[in-house]
Amino acid sequence: MVAKIKTGRSVSGAINYNEHKVRVGKAELISAQGYLKDPANLTFTDKLQRLQDLTNRNERTLVNALHVSLNFAVSENLERNILQQIADDYMDGLGFGKQPYLVYQHHDAGHPHLHIVTTNIEPDGKRISFHLLANRASESARKQVEMTYNLVKAEDQGKQQTVLSKPLQQVDYGKSELKRSITNVVNEIVKAYKFTSIPELNAVLNQYNITADRGSKDSRMYEKNGLVYWALDAKGNKLGVPIKASSIYGKPTMKALEDRFRLNEVLRKLLKRR
Repeated sequence: MVAKIKTGRSVSGAINYNEHKVRVGKAELISAQGYLKDPANLTFTDKLQRLQDLTNRNERTLVNALHVSLNFAVSENLERNILQQIADDYMDGLGFGKQPYLVYQHHDAGHPHLHIVTTNIEPDGKRISFHLLANRASESARKQVEMTYNLVKAEDQGKQQTVLSKPLQQVDYGKSELKRSITNVVNEIVKAYKFTSIPELNAVLNQYNITADRGSKDSRMYEKNGLVYWALDAKGNKLGVPIKASSIYGKPTMKALEDRFRLNEVLRKLLKRR
């Protein structure tokens, strides 16, 4: 089982991502721990307010959202009740067992996987630290779950993975929901490639009919360090309307990419030495 952890500043963004999948028939809510209603009876407001009520108790903590994905091997066709138990055991091991959390089962990839959304703010307003969460608590919880449920180990799954965590398709303007298609490609490319500039990023994005655009150097958008993503046709011409980077889940804004540029500079040096 491969566990991936993402922290952020928007509980609503994480819930919206999963609820969009539910609306288009690519996911379902299978568990709602710490909620007063069964999952089937929860409205969007119910789901959001339960977590936001906690985040409001500690307004000094800006990074207060936790979004986890648990990814299983293609061969593991697990029953819903087993997936629910796995989610509960993993969250207990992570130190979030007493927090309210939502568990979504997704059906939009070639392998079974879950998404879990919660917050690190406790009822008394204290903050559960995210420090080393992915390296220590998650690794320990993941290994224990693998052993308990006899799952394919993350190390063995990794041997079967390619550079990209899931196969990507070119954006086909007019044939799929534009923002979602761009989001899927951009987020995967940002994670998988060691680019250090917008031109380097676009060298990859252009292969999927997308371009990242800062605007002309004398434009207000460029001055404000803004960024948008366009769909392209086969000749590289821009199509439709641009999608603001800040509106995309994961927020691949210019500021976020600049942080990634600096990190990738270091990582590329390590690769070059090898």
